[in-house]
Order: sequence, then structure tokens, then C-alpha cells
Amino acid sequence: MEVMGTNRLPSGLSQTLLGLLCALLLLLPVQASATVEVVTTLPSLAALVREVGGAQVSVQSLLGPATDPHFADAKPSLVVTLSRADLVVVNGLELEVGWLPPVLRQSRNSRIQVGAAGYLDASLTVRKLEVPRGAVDRAQGDVHPGGNPHFLYDPRAGASVARAIGEKLAVIDPTQAAGYRQRAATLAASLERFATEERARFATLAAAHRTVVPFHRSLAYLCDWLGLSTPIDVEPRPGVSPDPAHVAKVLAQLRRLPKPVVLQERYYPTSTTQVLAKLAPAKLVVIAGGADDQKRQTYLESVRETSKRIYDALAL
Repeated sequence: MEVMGTNRLPSGLSQTLLGLLCALLLLLPVQASATVEVVTTLPSLAALVREVGGAQVSVQSLLGPATDPHFADAKPSLVVTLSRADLVVVNGLELEVGWLPPVLRQSRNSRIQVGAAGYLDASLTVRKLEVPRGAVDRAQGDVHPGGNPHFLYDPRAGASVARAIGEKLAVIDPTQAAGYRQRAATLAASLERFATEERARFATLAAAHRTVVPFHRSLAYLCDWLGLSTPIDVEPRPGVSPDPAHVAKVLAQLRRLPKPVVLQERYYPTSTTQVLAKLAPAKLVVIAGGADDQKRQTYLESVRETSKRIYDALAL
């Protein structure tokens, strides 16, 4: 006589349980899985991709907002990250030239090499400032032949980049093209609206109060957007440390300003700027080098935070 094991159920009951299980699974919320793996060089680019891509995109920035993008370390981990990417979004204008080319090659990922469908140079979409005339040599400091590469501090440029990201994602993932383009258009419109409103707010300040002294030539787009003048930089030439004679010139300029403000990113040293702020006296405003990717800060939140800190320093 056949004896039924204790772990075996009658066929009718098994079918009933299986049906109930399938019904429960259908009731559970379905999580949309990311279909496009995107890697960006800068955190502000990652913030733009995240908003344009939505749930269809997974994005990772190679650098954080506290890292100087000129001199990042070409770590093996960057190679691994790039090897899995469907799309890489770079700033361009040779901002990453000191470290990105070798890790791109070593990734052996044909999808994201320069000129491939999965490579997007954001600088090709924006208006460029400070494009050198004539030959460029090292005596001029860290000058970029194609123009100043720090355009992501200007939300008007951010809007152009957002649209380009939407178009590139639409090519890579055409099944979701409408969603990418719609989110890009919405984001771009909000950035352009904010840019207009914020420039108008800064224009309410007295003309003499709309002046700042940057540490490096990385804030040209930011100052152009907000209508700020920059009579002198703390660095005598881009990337060249100031000598005592130049520091004295900067100090004299600060003392002539009714609202002296020194402005720099957090990844530059503050030893000289702190001394200047004390002697002038002046306000030292240290800003982030981009959106805080770890906190999922949006690009708009990042530029709004930066402009608020500058406005408060000039207005109060």
C-alpha cells in the first residue's frame, strides 16, 4: 500500500495553493527596473540624468562635489564602473583630460568611446565663454583652448544639457523616448524660469554691490548668469598659486569694494582666502563643486543653494 509522505499535498489542494500564490503576486506592486546604465563624470551631470531618465535609468557619478575635476585620480574602480555603462556623459572642453581618456580606453567598452552612440559631450550643447584668441601655452596658466569648461554653474546651460540628455537617452532606449523628451523639456523650462527670476533678483542690488572676487576662473558662467563683475581673481593666472605681490593687489581691490566677497569652491585651499577675508575684511563664501549626488540633491536645488549663499553675502 502506498503511504503519502507528510510533506506531500493532494493534487487538488496543491493547485488551489498555487492559484492563490499567483493571485497574491499579481497584487504586489511592480518595481520598474532600470534599463539604461549611465555614468557621468560630474555629480551635477548625474543629477540632470537622474531627473531626465526617471525610473528607466540608473546613474552614477565618477566624481563627487568635493573633488577638483581637473585632477581626479584614475582609479581602477572607475574603469570597472565604465565597463558596464550604456552611456557616459562628460563635461568636455578638456575639463577631464588629465584622467578620463585612459580609464575610458581601459574600460574596453566600445559603447561609450568618443564618437560612439553611448558618448555625450555636454559642452557641445552650450554657449561658451572665455574662448582664447590665438595660441595657448602653459605660461597663461590652466587655460582651456575650447573655452571655459565650468558652464554647469549656470542653469541656462543646465537646461541645454538636460535637453541633450533627453535626446541621447531617446536614441539609446527608443521605447521610452517620449518620456525622456518630456521630462527633459519640463526640467529645462523650470531651469530657464529660475535663471530669469534669479538674475532679476540680483539686479535689485545696488550696482556697486554686485562684485565678487573669485579664487579660480571657474565661476565665469555663474557670474555671467547673475550679472556679477569680477575685477580680479585670487589666482594671478588659472591654476597658478598667488605670490605675495598678487595677494597684496587682491587685498587692495577688496578694500575698495563696499561689499567685499571672496568666492571659491570647497575643493580649493582656503589658506589664502581666509587671510584675505580677515584683513580686508571680507566675506568668504565657499560653495560646493556641484550637486550632492549622495544626498540625491537635484541640479536645481544645487544652483539655488549656490545663488542664495552669494545673494545673502552681498545683500546683508
